[in-house]
Amino acid sequence: MGPLSGLKILEFEAIGPGPFCGMMLADMGADVLLLDRPGDSGLGLGSNRATDVMMRGRRSVTLDLKSREGVAAALQLADKADAIIEGFRPGVMERLGLGPDTLLARNPKLVYGRMTGWGQEGPLSARAGHDINYIALTGVLHAIGRKGEAPVPPLNLVGDFGGGGMLLAFGIACGIIEAQRSGKGQVVDAAMVDGASTLAAMFAGMMARNQWNETRGDNLLDTGAPWYDTYETKDGKYVAIGAIEPKFYAELLERMGLAHEALPKQNDRARWPALRERFAATFKTRTRDEWDSAFDGSDACFAPVLTFSEARSHPHMAGRGTFIDVGKVNQPAPSPRFSRTPGAVRGTAPERGQRGREALADWGFSAQEVETLTNLGLGCVD
Repeated sequence: MGPLSGLKILEFEAIGPGPFCGMMLADMGADVLLLDRPGDSGLGLGSNRATDVMMRGRRSVTLDLKSREGVAAALQLADKADAIIEGFRPGVMERLGLGPDTLLARNPKLVYGRMTGWGQEGPLSARAGHDINYIALTGVLHAIGRKGEAPVPPLNLVGDFGGGGMLLAFGIACGIIEAQRSGKGQVVDAAMVDGASTLAAMFAGMMARNQWNETRGDNLLDTGAPWYDTYETKDGKYVAIGAIEPKFYAELLERMGLAHEALPKQNDRARWPALRERFAATFKTRTRDEWDSAFDGSDACFAPVLTFSEARSHPHMAGRGTFIDVGKVNQPAPSPRFSRTPGAVRGTAPERGQRGREALADWGFSAQEVETLTNLGLGCVD
């Protein structure tokens, strides 16, 4: 019953940002039908669908898109979809006979979602790559890391998921809203180089105001400022502080027991190294959990640095129900949250072809049409 309930999305099997986009839409109530390759494709980091969180909430059919019959079946599925998700290199879908011109001619309201790293055009569009390569080209990777050290890849969160899958989900939702008004579909070109650049929009403004320089680890938010960083504690764990505003910074010093020391001023950049040294020495005097207790109820912008496993049992995360159990896997609950039409996880990731026949019936295919699709090579199991 999520806000996207009633929408039909056809998702062509892919890795990373494509499934993440499908997960977001499925979590919000869209009926996402996964068009799998027959047999284990080897696309993912493992073949165990039971633990593939990003594939949750779908049903599946299988199809060989390299066959003429398979393409014919895929066309019929796309005819009934509100949107598709595809993550092939530019030109692949066109060569298969499933490009946007073909599909939109048959289904004029279709929103054709395309997920790539480099985009549909440009000198690098046909080149292989991964998250680390895409964010390297945008300037984002260069900005992340400590002064005098190499750039640090922020997992694959910025390119694959924030700038990729999430951007495509937003684009598809926008495209569907517009199609409902105009009666016309369109192509959504979601490129990770574009999305990662969009995520860094704030820094474009800061550079224009001379509030950000391109020396890594020398700025407000990149570990340059001693009061926006992580510090090791007595037990070898870490805490994070982000006391930017003066009133929060004053409380930080109070909770650390440094309020009455003759410390450098907060924004005296020349003496930031001395201030950092004092902070580091202070945080090493207690364990992480002792500091957590010392900052209880504080507005000093403090948090313990938790592992993934620890985060799941933290009182705040548990109190909000941020993590849920689906099957045998503890995983993030759908977000964002809606007051009237909340999202939900409707099941674990499907095995190949799982509940496909049921999905086809829900998509409006008659028993005879399902038989025809089956004869074209569409695989589904009850």
